[in-house]
Amino acid sequence: MTRVRVESFTISLDGYGAGPNQDLQNPLGVGGTDLHQWAFPTRTFQRTLFGADNGTTGTFHFVTGGIHEALDRARDAANGLDVRIGGGLNTIQQNLRAGLIDELHVAISPVLLGAGERLFEGIDMRALGYECAQFVASEKATHVVLRRQGRNEA
Repeated sequence: MTRVRVESFTISLDGYGAGPNQDLQNPLGVGGTDLHQWAFPTRTFQRTLFGADNGTTGTFHFVTGGIHEALDRARDAANGLDVRIGGGLNTIQQNLRAGLIDELHVAISPVLLGAGERLFEGIDMRALGYECAQFVASEKATHVVLRRQGRNEA
């Protein structure tokens, strides 16, 4: 069965997935890049993070019909494989509120942003049926996997 997953979405200790004052020079807001110190600092990661051409633009399709249409198209393209939701906080929040995400891997970085956009702002994960399925600490992040109750690992 196809699962819908979010992988390695990073938030700060105070719950922010992006810092304040996002603009073209600070796409993750002021201090937002500090969140990703746990990730491998490769050129590919940096180009992906900051939107530079990384040779994968052919795999992105922009859909204007909403999250349900986007997910239907992604499931068709996945041909039975899992679907990974990417994008910013708003995209993930919309899919969480609609109950469309089966599994969410959050990396909690030991950084305080103080302001910005919070991933779980206004979202009651418990009421939506999520529970902590895995919790692993590393030197630069704590990794938490939240899974909707009733969904098993593949």
